[in-house]
Amino acid sequence: MKKSIKDLGDIKGKRALVRVDINVPLDENKNVTDDTRIQAIVPTVNYLKERGAKIILMAHLGRPKGEKNPEFTLAPVAKYMAKVFGEEIVFIPSVEEAAPYVEKLADGQIALLENIRYYKAEEAKDDDMTFAEELAKLGDFYVNDAFGAAHRNHTSTAKLAKIVKPAVSGLLMEKEIRCLSQALDNPTRPFTAIVGGAKVSSKIGVLENLLDKVDNMIIGGGMAYTFVKANGGKIGNSICEDDQIETAKAIEAKAAAKGVKLVMATDVLVTDDFSGNGTNKFVKINEIPDGFEGVDAGEESRKAFAEVIKSSKTILMNGPVGAFENPKFAEGTKAVLAAVVEATKNGATSVIGGGDSVSAAKKFFKAEDFTHVSTGGGASLEFIEGKVLPGVAALDDK
Repeated sequence: MKKSIKDLGDIKGKRALVRVDINVPLDENKNVTDDTRIQAIVPTVNYLKERGAKIILMAHLGRPKGEKNPEFTLAPVAKYMAKVFGEEIVFIPSVEEAAPYVEKLADGQIALLENIRYYKAEEAKDDDMTFAEELAKLGDFYVNDAFGAAHRNHTSTAKLAKIVKPAVSGLLMEKEIRCLSQALDNPTRPFTAIVGGAKVSSKIGVLENLLDKVDNMIIGGGMAYTFVKANGGKIGNSICEDDQIETAKAIEAKAAAKGVKLVMATDVLVTDDFSGNGTNKFVKINEIPDGFEGVDAGEESRKAFAEVIKSSKTILMNGPVGAFENPKFAEGTKAVLAAVVEATKNGATSVIGGGDSVSAAKKFFKAEDFTHVSTGGGASLEFIEGKVLPGVAALDDK
C-alpha cells in the first residue's frame, strides 16, 4: 500500500505540490462542458485546505506538445474552479514566474500552475531531472491525485515524487487504487468481467489478466466478431481483426482450462448504414449477411448478459457492447449497465473502468449508481492488465 495524505503529520503552512487531472472538455467559448474531473479532486484539495497547507496544483490540458500554445491554457479552468471552491484560484502563468506567486500564498490558499505540458521536459522519456528539480523548489511535499495520468512516466506524475518527500497519494488516487485492487485481488464471488470495445488487440492484456481472476467473462462490442470468425461464423462487413483470430482461439482455450464461463452474444443488431438510417435488423451473430455489420448486442444476448450480471457479487466493466454513441445502437450497452445498477442495489460491488464504458455509464445513469466509476481511461486499462503505473510506483510505501 502507498502512503496517502491521511498519513501526513502537521502540514500547516507547508507547500503542497499536487498533481491533478483536470483535463476537462471546453466548448468554443472556453466554457467547461463536463466538470467530473474537477469535482473528483475537491475532497483532496479541501482536506489540504482545512489543514492549512498552501496548495499548488499542477495539471495538463490537451496536447500542446511542449509548446506554449494559448489554445491549451488552463486559465478558463482556473476561473471555473473558483466557482467550485467559492474563492479565487491564484493562476500562475509559468513555472519560471512561479516562485513569487507561491511565496505570497496564505495558508489554505489554492493556486493553479499553467499547463505543465507547455514544457517539453514534462513528457521527455530521458532521465534528466532538471525540470523536476525546478518544480521541486515550489513544494515541501508532493501529492499525486491524478489517477487519469498515473500510467504516464512524466516529470509531474513520477519523476517529481523521487525528489520531493514525502510523496503521497491524494484521496481520489487512493480510492481508485483501493476499488480496482479490491475487485481484482480480493473479489466477492461470483466475479464477472464485461469486456467490450472494438478491438481484441487493444484488450489482449486485459483478457489475459482477467482470465486468471474471474468466474464469468462477457465479451461484447466489435471484438466479439473476431471470436465469431475464429469459430467459422459469417460476420458480413463487421469489424474483425484477422491477425487476432489465433489470439481469440487461445483465449477461448485458456478460459476452458481455467473453468471460466465465456459469455458471447448469440444474436446481434446489424445495419447496412452505420449512421443508423438504413435497414437495421436482428440476426444470429454467426449468420450476418454480406453488406451488413453488427453494431449492438441483440435482445436474446442482452437477457443472457443481464442474467449473469445479476447473479454476480463483483462486476468489472471495461468497454461497451455496441456503438452506443448512436441512440439506435445503444440499447445493448444500456441493458448491460441497467443490470449492473440492479446488481449494485442488491449488494454487488461494481467498478466501471475505461473511457468508453465510463462515458456510457454517465450517459445513461449516475456515477452514484455504481460502486466506483474510474476517472482514468488508459490508467484503469493498464491497471486491469496488471501493469505497474509509474505515477503510483513512485509514491512512498506505507
